[in-house]
Amino acid sequence: MGALRKFLAWVSVPVICLFALVLYLARPFNPDNNRFLGTAVARVGRAFLGMKRPLEGWENVPTDRPTVVLANHQHNDDLFVMGDLLPPRTVTVGKSALMWIPFFGQVFWLGGNVILNRARSHKAIAVMQATSEAIARDRKSLWVFPEGTRSQGRGLQKFKKGAFHAAVGSGAPITLVCARQYQDKTLGWSGQREPVPVRILPPIETAGMTTADIPELMARCHKLMAETIADL
Repeated sequence: MGALRKFLAWVSVPVICLFALVLYLARPFNPDNNRFLGTAVARVGRAFLGMKRPLEGWENVPTDRPTVVLANHQHNDDLFVMGDLLPPRTVTVGKSALMWIPFFGQVFWLGGNVILNRARSHKAIAVMQATSEAIARDRKSLWVFPEGTRSQGRGLQKFKKGAFHAAVGSGAPITLVCARQYQDKTLGWSGQREPVPVRILPPIETAGMTTADIPELMARCHKLMAETIADL
């Protein structure tokens, strides 16, 4: 049953994206499209998986100003765990390979999301710095997995600098979204997924910081996120 649930959850993603493509074509590059799609994919996916997602700290998400959201990245299933937690006007960051996924890649591009080439790290930082201007100018929020790759539930990995350049360059606060470590485990004969609790921490202000402050800011965010994940 667990394998069937997972199959249905992932089959639902391109189906939802196909229907969402109509909305994206009607208002291309509108960042609120991403919030609509993320909510639909996450909630339908969790329903198929039978997964509960206890949530703490939703009130900590800024809704009246842009923010840079940092979340820990464990599995592809993070889409179902956290996809409905995007603040208003949020764009996300993904690798260029996502563009080749049928329907999902097209709506990802039409959502105005940031597409990075992981093999060109210096260019990636430049893109993130340019994104900081969009945050300040267009009042967009940014969702980033700062580890850059999936941890497979083996603990928080080292952070990359790009998201912190974007936050400091725009003066936007950083919001940490922390999901408990989880594996592809099911409960009982029904194949329901084990619950994955998530906690959102109060924003960390970056106003007045410079690039010289980034190493300390990275270390502080990593420590806070690691402690929260361990507590969950």
